[in-house]
Amino acid sequence: MSPTAFPADGYTATWETWDGAHREALTLEWENEAWTATGRVARERVEYVIRLSPLWHVRQFLLFRDLPEPDLWLGTDGHGHWGEVNGAHRPELDGAHDVGLAVTPFTYTLPIRRLGLDVGAQLYVPVLEVDVETLATEMIMATYTRVAEHTWAVADGPGDDPAVQFDVDAHGVALDVPDRFRRVL
Repeated sequence: MSPTAFPADGYTATWETWDGAHREALTLEWENEAWTATGRVARERVEYVIRLSPLWHVRQFLLFRDLPEPDLWLGTDGHGHWGEVNGAHRPELDGAHDVGLAVTPFTYTLPIRRLGLDVGAQLYVPVLEVDVETLATEMIMATYTRVAEHTWAVADGPGDDPAVQFDVDAHGVALDVPDRFRRVL
């Protein structure tokens, strides 16, 4: 079963770190015939913006830290070729289709919405892992496994063993991610 469509007037979610000390507020809005996800992560004091096609393909990724202009602005041509806003091609990132941030559970949603896996199925997904502190960006092969109707397991590369397992809401957005994030709204 595919995730439920998001409401046309948008979607919000809030998570806190497992210890309850920090929060993230996410908004998802339909604008210009595409989705824009904006997350404000308190602990790392960052804001990310992910522009997505109607079919949940990443188009652009922006990361703001302490400046009014993005610290990192990546775009893709939709065929796995990545570059910076200034037009510089980033061939070392080519092949990735999604963006992953350890500071938020939302980025797990990107492949979940798009993959359409049956329960028990597994798929390797090329993901750009972005370190929000250093801006280091590398492509990893994440493993997505649909454990049950609303339960997924994700391993962020070969060294992430065992995979983190979590439930999602009807839209495919993570609820609690054990030892990392707790959904509060």
